[in-house]
Amino acid sequence: MTKDWDWQTGERLLALDDPVEWDAAFERGERTLGTAAIGLAFNCPLDEASPRIVRAMQLPDVAQRGFAFTAAGTAARLNGALTPELYAALRAEGPGRRSIAENAIDDTLTFVPFRRLPTWLKCWSVVSTVRDKLDAWRLSLAYAADDIRRTVRRR
Repeated sequence: MTKDWDWQTGERLLALDDPVEWDAAFERGERTLGTAAIGLAFNCPLDEASPRIVRAMQLPDVAQRGFAFTAAGTAARLNGALTPELYAALRAEGPGRRSIAENAIDDTLTFVPFRRLPTWLKCWSVVSTVRDKLDAWRLSLAYAADDIRRTVRRR
């Protein structure tokens, strides 16, 4: 059955359910492969989608690479796990607040049970949690100091 996938505009690519079609589009050099990787994450088994998502993470177009990382986060949400290749790609991009992989890593930490995470991601989870708690305390102190300053000014 012929699908109405539009590789130029990206229309209907979130419904992509054929890894062979993704491979053919990759060979043709289509520009919306990251978008199509999200479709594979939604519609294909993880072991079929994973190698294509990893390839999309290496695309030259930053926006399409971003969509590939969204696909990894989607795969984590839907499957409660990622493949070793996807974990390796996330690690290669690096965790952190300025990484293109930030949201995918956050989704992975949210939807994959802690015991199933690789060691590096468990460590990042701890670091991230401590950093977030320190930021929350810093903001609380800043708000308290601001409240004290306002109270003193009124008197």
